Amino acid sequence: MSTGQHIASAFDRDLEALQATVMKMGGLVEAAIQDAARSLESRDEDLAQRVRDNDRQIDTLEEQVNEEAARVVALRAPIASDMRLVLSVIKISANLERIGDYAKNLAKRTGVLLQLPTIEGAPQSIRRMAREVEVMLHDVLDAYIHRDAQMARQVRARDEDVDQMYTAIFREFLTFMMEDPRNITACMHLHFIAKNIERMGDHVTSIADQVIYTVEGAIPEDDRPKGDMTSVQHIEG
Repeated sequence: MSTGQHIASAFDRDLEALQATVMKMGGLVEAAIQDAARSLESRDEDLAQRVRDNDRQIDTLEEQVNEEAARVVALRAPIASDMRLVLSVIKISANLERIGDYAKNLAKRTGVLLQLPTIEGAPQSIRRMAREVEVMLHDVLDAYIHRDAQMARQVRARDEDVDQMYTAIFREFLTFMMEDPRNITACMHLHFIAKNIERMGDHVTSIADQVIYTVEGAIPEDDRPKGDMTSVQHIEG
């Protein structure tokens, strides 16, 4: 084997290891989204606490990706196309870490909401929205592994559905608050949760952009239409 072939083979192994870590992160983040939404719907504070605790594992994996990527760049001096793969791994892991943070934020509010009046139908609506983001995340990671830019574009387009779900939930909460001021505090917490899930969808879209960049060498230039029609200032908890 020539020196060039040896370096290429070593880079391929390094990249496979990086991608394996990212996929492990992805599995943990998918579970975090599902468990955080389920803890809200079932009012399960123990499950919510596990989501908060497990976020540390996601953070640790992101640190591993960054350290290993830096090592690969230093040792292998990848050419431009290979550097693109390394940069995409770093950006995908960063987006996964942020989605994990939003899932943790959702879980943090479960305990608070246990002390407040139940808003009829809200946990179920939020879980449906979270499920859509979870499936999008699963699909975009599948697109990444298979280098499928078309699937990534489909995921990117589906984020508009998440935005529309968020807008519908937001309007529902406004109605509940206007009907009974005692619902205001609970609805505000639920709104923050819904906004966090909408933000998760934005990060899934960013991962889809990285998949397209990995395959085609360019980030999509077209602005994806936003389905979030609310015009209020949002605070992320």
